[in-house]
Amino acid sequence: MEIKSTSPTPTKEGLLLLGYITANPLSYKSIREYRDELKKNPTGAEKIMWEHFKNKKTGYKIRRQHIIDDFIVDFVCLSKKVVIEIDGKIHLKQKEIDEIRTLRLNELGYEVIRFTNEEVYLNAELVVLKTKEKLELLNNSRM
Repeated sequence: MEIKSTSPTPTKEGLLLLGYITANPLSYKSIREYRDELKKNPTGAEKIMWEHFKNKKTGYKIRRQHIIDDFIVDFVCLSKKVVIEIDGKIHLKQKEIDEIRTLRLNELGYEVIRFTNEEVYLNAELVVLKTKEKLELLNNSRM
């Protein structure tokens, strides 16, 4: 079955799906439960950022714990194809995994910006400002 929309997202089967449906349909069910747990139990830094991102406070719709392909990203602005990752200490031990993940997201057309937990705790407003600047820059460059 083919579903069409104004902003199609191709999947591995070549189907066209609504723009917010970005998960690999083959792995979605197995990833969804883990995503739901992440949404129920955000990190402290994710809680802080969600307060700044929710309800279009940046001027853009940002989703949290969204599945893209086989990954769960912390935050994403689908209209600008920007992924915002908040990295805790675990990311110091998984740099190669993060690089592979970023490359795959780039292949899918997403730009990934990363901030550390420390950046969020020290100055969340600056993280929001940098995010908004990136979204505005992409807004202007894609016009």
